[in-house]
Amino acid sequence: MLNKAPGARRWAALLLGLAGLYGAPAFPRDKAQATAPTANAAKSDGQSSEARLLEVYRLMAQGEPRQALDLAEKLVRDVPNFQLAQLVYGDLLAARTRTLKVMGDVPPASAHAGAAALAELKEESQRRVLAVHSRPPEGTVPSQFLKLSPQTRTAIAIDAAQSRLYLFTNTPSGLQLTADYYVSVGKAGTIKSQEGDQRTPLGVYYITSNLDTKVLNDFYGAGAMPLNYPNILDIKRGKSGGGIWLHGTPPQQYSRAPRSTDGCLVLSNPDILALIRRVSVGATPVVVSSQLVWQAAPQLQTQARPFESALNAWRLAKEAGDLNKVLGFYTPDFASYGKSLEQYTPQIRSELKQTKGHTIELKDLSNLHWSDSAETLVTTFGEVVQGRRTGIHKRQYWVRSAKDWQIFFEGVI
Repeated sequence: MLNKAPGARRWAALLLGLAGLYGAPAFPRDKAQATAPTANAAKSDGQSSEARLLEVYRLMAQGEPRQALDLAEKLVRDVPNFQLAQLVYGDLLAARTRTLKVMGDVPPASAHAGAAALAELKEESQRRVLAVHSRPPEGTVPSQFLKLSPQTRTAIAIDAAQSRLYLFTNTPSGLQLTADYYVSVGKAGTIKSQEGDQRTPLGVYYITSNLDTKVLNDFYGAGAMPLNYPNILDIKRGKSGGGIWLHGTPPQQYSRAPRSTDGCLVLSNPDILALIRRVSVGATPVVVSSQLVWQAAPQLQTQARPFESALNAWRLAKEAGDLNKVLGFYTPDFASYGKSLEQYTPQIRSELKQTKGHTIELKDLSNLHWSDSAETLVTTFGEVVQGRRTGIHKRQYWVRSAKDWQIFFEGVI
């Protein structure tokens, strides 16, 4: 009966205007379509905190004020450090009596003092709603994941433009999107090039460790996992800096603004804990892109063929023991842990003596593609010579020049 009362109808009308301020008018009106994309933690009713906030938005867009207010009140009670939820709750209360013209519609003096924080919360709200509308097409994965070894259990891709981290599980039928989370990046954006530039690097990385929370400052929240920035390509390009981590937030802060870090990738504490439980240190690739491109398996297979042909030709040249032919696959500026191609050649020659006339199998092969000003590929495999049970575990970085792929780094990992 409440929704039929004149006051309630007016409140619902005011709420529709408020919903527009949070990006909710375009929000799916069907609850089934508005399911939050994550499967993370901080749950009190089987939903993540983000899912509960988005449900508040859906109710706002439907003009259901009482339900929206009730859910918002429960959310801020359960997760009091969720600043965006607190703002929504405050606006919902204010909307009962007046029309709100902006998010956080407070007296001018207060609005001026908190203008920067309000702008950040507005951007955060827009990014979270965008995640609902910009779901990856069914059956697609980021274009960087050309091939993953069955031994690679999980993979991560980050879309910096959408403030979204996607977690995949590697299954016999291919990569499956398991969960995705809101993530914050550098204050100055992306494309890190030097120490202290407050930018998040773009590229193909790996999680190198899971830091012990006993030695972490509260600033890093519930956990931290460093990435191998600068990677081989970054070093080749003269990039500097380090300490790029996936980490959580201080106890008093549920999440950070979309662009608010010194270069790290920051998630809420429930989300970083969910990642830590699932990923494998040293084996989980992390692709950080300004904007992910999603492709179906047939497209990826077509895209991968030229490189696969080059890798196979390199393998056959090694089997034949042809040093000159093998060296032709390496760039003139090749480097391996400080060794030039000339200094590394004895290593290649030694391997050829052991492999000549024997079949070489590339086991547990992973191919990760990266394209910006140049087209590069990171491949990891076990190089096993016929008759042996184990072999060298290698990682190579290839670059495409004209139509040819060549190796600019090779090393044992």
